[in-house]
Amino acid sequence: MFDLNNLLRDNIKRLVPYSSARDEFKGEASIFLDANENSFGSPLPRAYHRYPDPLQWKVKYRLADIKGVPPQNIFLGNGSDEAIDILFRAFCRPGIDNVVLCPPTYGMYEVSANINDVTVRKATLTADFQLDLDAIQAAIDENTKLIFICSPNNPTANAIRKEDIEVILNNFEGIVVVDEAYINFSRQKTLIQELTEYPNLVILQTLSKAWGLAALRVGMAFAGEDIIDIFNKIKPPYNINQASQELALEALNNIDQVNGWIRETVQERGKLEQTLQQLPIVQQVYPSDANFLLVKTVDAKGIYNKLVEQGIIVRDRSRVELCAGCLRITIGTPEENITLLNALKNMTL
Repeated sequence: MFDLNNLLRDNIKRLVPYSSARDEFKGEASIFLDANENSFGSPLPRAYHRYPDPLQWKVKYRLADIKGVPPQNIFLGNGSDEAIDILFRAFCRPGIDNVVLCPPTYGMYEVSANINDVTVRKATLTADFQLDLDAIQAAIDENTKLIFICSPNNPTANAIRKEDIEVILNNFEGIVVVDEAYINFSRQKTLIQELTEYPNLVILQTLSKAWGLAALRVGMAFAGEDIIDIFNKIKPPYNINQASQELALEALNNIDQVNGWIRETVQERGKLEQTLQQLPIVQQVYPSDANFLLVKTVDAKGIYNKLVEQGIIVRDRSRVELCAGCLRITIGTPEENITLLNALKNMTL
């Protein structure tokens, strides 16, 4: 039986969060003399002399319309990395607790675990890059607090079977974190609508990928309101700056344009996959539900270096578990993809 109170660290239970000036004020006002801001303004054309909304309600209400989830179930972070770090700080006792990762997967889970002095237990994916449920079960003990699942997975690009994730949700008494950074490009639907069924589910998404806002650093976590309250208790008071809030809100009002980019990216993904498979230097192109391809080659390092010489940067993943000989290639514009393919076709190793 999932019990959030049993998972929380004692120091977090006792924590009195920082109360900012904007947290304390409710209602309408025209003169603000509470936060020691520069009352004369700023040298910029837009007014940035006031602290931003610490809970980013305008952005959350817009996201609620798009995602179909109440705004109280949304946390906004300085990238998804902030949400990942808060999960460790909220639930994992340093030097005592552990988490389960399923490599190959997103590297920040392990980095954040190491920063927080939390033991990592690994349950490697199967040969077809799916969850090994037996290995996950074997890795869990009484001190396992979090299981991270990236779907679609980075760097393998495939979606994880929903029924396998549900097996873990139904049988694990800790928190299951499903990272859906690439869900907009996937044939598999988000698990957001399952939040009401699984109180131990946390879903991570981002505005960095499909929405094209990587420079703004706006990540999202969706969970039950009690878990979101914990996120808000731990986060810095103004973790999303005013400019990022304004620009995110502006972008979220252009959903048709973003959906058009998603469709074009998926089309280009299919074209790129088909052409890459015909090249002699390519051994395999793995199925993708993301905006990138994992490509097994005859010489990943050699190809990577040759591409760098031509000003084309891909990601060498050949030293990652289960990814020997592999490059990770982001889907570019049609013109960028043609340039890449021409470079690969004319390449001698």
